[in-house]
Amino acid sequence: MTVFFTSDTHFGDPRVLRIDKRPFRTIPEHDAALVANWNDVVSPEDEVWHLGDFALHVRPERVEELLGLLNGRKHLITGNNDGPATLAAKGWESVQAYAELMLDGHALVMCHYAFRTWKNMGRGWIDLHGHSHAKLKPQTRQFDVGVDAFDYRPVSLETILASRTRRRKASAEMVDD
Repeated sequence: MTVFFTSDTHFGDPRVLRIDKRPFRTIPEHDAALVANWNDVVSPEDEVWHLGDFALHVRPERVEELLGLLNGRKHLITGNNDGPATLAAKGWESVQAYAELMLDGHALVMCHYAFRTWKNMGRGWIDLHGHSHAKLKPQTRQFDVGVDAFDYRPVSLETILASRTRRRKASAEMVDD
């Protein structure tokens, strides 16, 4: 079993095509691609923490349909665009505004919003968040796990941590050139 993280799927929300310039022509194309990408990496036995803004402008039945289409056991950390239908939908293992998780020797703090400070940040705890759609400059040990930051798919903690290492390595190579 692998634990994955994601955020800001915004299923059914046409604003993401315009505001975030996601590379899809229509919302049905967007939603189908995100479902396919999710299921390409997440198996039914895996666990997924969705850090908010799951769906907007969709019928309650569509929220439950989407949850049924997506592999894994799903937890929701609520976001500002998660309405009553999303919060009440069958298919969530848990729904909360904030969570802490120990995973692979790492202590994680999870919220939809990025924190300037967070619990035990000086002791190495990691802040996972969404909301900023890959537009916020991260602090040390702070990661935007949203689909805009990770190729429109959920990612493992290993991938999240390696993303920062790859960026530092690429920057160092550019300086060496």
